[in-house]
Amino acid sequence: MGSRADLDAHLRRFDGGRFDEPSPRTPRSPAGLVELARTRRLLADHLPPGAEVLDVGGGTAVHAAWLAGRGHPVTLADPVPEHVATARAAGGCGAERGDARTLRFPDGSFDAVLLLGPLHRLRDRADRLVALSEARRVLRPGGVVLAGAVSRVVAATDRVTGAGSADPPRPARLRLVERGEGPADPAEGLSAAHVHTAAELREEVAAAGFDDVRVTGVEAPGSLALRLVPPDDQVVAAAVVLAERAPGRPGAPDPSGHLLAVARR
Repeated sequence: MGSRADLDAHLRRFDGGRFDEPSPRTPRSPAGLVELARTRRLLADHLPPGAEVLDVGGGTAVHAAWLAGRGHPVTLADPVPEHVATARAAGGCGAERGDARTLRFPDGSFDAVLLLGPLHRLRDRADRLVALSEARRVLRPGGVVLAGAVSRVVAATDRVTGAGSADPPRPARLRLVERGEGPADPAEGLSAAHVHTAAELREEVAAAGFDDVRVTGVEAPGSLALRLVPPDDQVVAAAVVLAERAPGRPGAPDPSGHLLAVARR
């Protein structure tokens, strides 16, 4: 497993001070707008009114502040000090430094746990299972986990189209496709991370002891196409409707840029 110091150094290198996560206050691509709208819809669908929420790796409180505004008591834990400072300034929720693998909270403290970023940033499967097990530990019986991941299919397609059709596959790109490994290699435009298939995400959540695991594609099936068009309210609205109709169809999650697993303790 990577150490806490290793994870901190990695996150500060790639995330500290570069707040590129969803924010309703900044201009966004259609894909990002659909991701934000769909994520909030899925959170609203799966969180009971007044549920006490722990947002692990919650960044600058984009989702935590929104949930607090809907009446949820929310605590945010994130390893990047800059994120925590911004989350505190946003108000509405508690925010502190924390590692998804070593949560400080007692057993059974929350009704819901969000893991919308950690599974992507934890490269080792063992670390991801520890993070999921920690989420399960701090959940009350019957509580829900919502665990996000980045789609391997879309990530691999991005690398291929970004490279140019005449370029031979580089070793890092092959590892991305074959094993979901995104090593830290600035020369190849990759940060250290892991990208999932829907089946892999489902298996990992189940392996951590969760029941009734379901995986949904957040922006599917138009994720890649949305990256090619300029911001347009009608396009975004149509893509949200399409994504909401797709989850139950075979093969629907993987063509989405982001995956979301929902499961019960």
